[in-house]
Amino acid sequence: MLKTRVITALILMAVLLPTLFLLPPIYIGGLFLLVLLAAAWEWSRLLAPEASPSAWIYAVFCLVIILFLLGMQNASWQFALLLLAVLFWFFVAPFILAKGMNLSLQKLRPFYVVLGLILLPATWFALVFLRELGLIFLLSMMALVWVADIGAYFVGKAFGKRKLAVQISPGKSVEGAIGGLLLCYVYAFACVYFFSFESTLFGAWAIRFGWIPMFLMVTVLTAFSIFGDLFESQLKRLAGVKDSSHLLPGHGGVLDRVDALIPTMPIAALLAGFV
Repeated sequence: MLKTRVITALILMAVLLPTLFLLPPIYIGGLFLLVLLAAAWEWSRLLAPEASPSAWIYAVFCLVIILFLLGMQNASWQFALLLLAVLFWFFVAPFILAKGMNLSLQKLRPFYVVLGLILLPATWFALVFLRELGLIFLLSMMALVWVADIGAYFVGKAFGKRKLAVQISPGKSVEGAIGGLLLCYVYAFACVYFFSFESTLFGAWAIRFGWIPMFLMVTVLTAFSIFGDLFESQLKRLAGVKDSSHLLPGHGGVLDRVDALIPTMPIAALLAGFV
């Protein structure tokens, strides 16, 4: 399994790195689009595993929504989609997560169908917008999610005792979440120190609003990266599966790899609008 994971990771890096650093931004948008459409396909399969053809139709619907909003002359529609996604994460997702496994996927299936058509396109628009602000701007935001995950994993392994959400994800601990947050603070400080202020969201917020608002922003983004992970874990448990698919050998599905990006990228994109 470890060998498979390493080989898959190397192939992904061989595709991602040249696209990011050598090709024009339009190719990055295309790569992100393929990733989000694959995630949409997996999302539909979680909701209705017995209806495989509908998963392709669902992915096409996501594509149509993205193309339609791209074709609109007024970017306010794209902003409205981002805002709708962010409002969900702030005001609805916490109540869904609080329910644990006391939910019926069969009853909530229409809700999740509509939800995916909002969250996944919103994530794509957020990623593209952040790339327009600069490659470092985009990568620094994506890396925050990875730093939070790495910190939570190792601190949780070493010190984790209190379960964060035992019904949804028994492996996650409160100590791990705190460890991930502290590492994110260090990471954000390093970004401000080593990069120019305008090249990262952390630097832009620190110079405009001060250090305390910047660290509060990091707290929010880190918390919602955990929310995204828990939300997908909850959906998988409700669907009775371990992985969202087997598209990435040794890693599970695409949705498993981007779940924490789905809430954080739209939030980061809206926060970037303030600077």
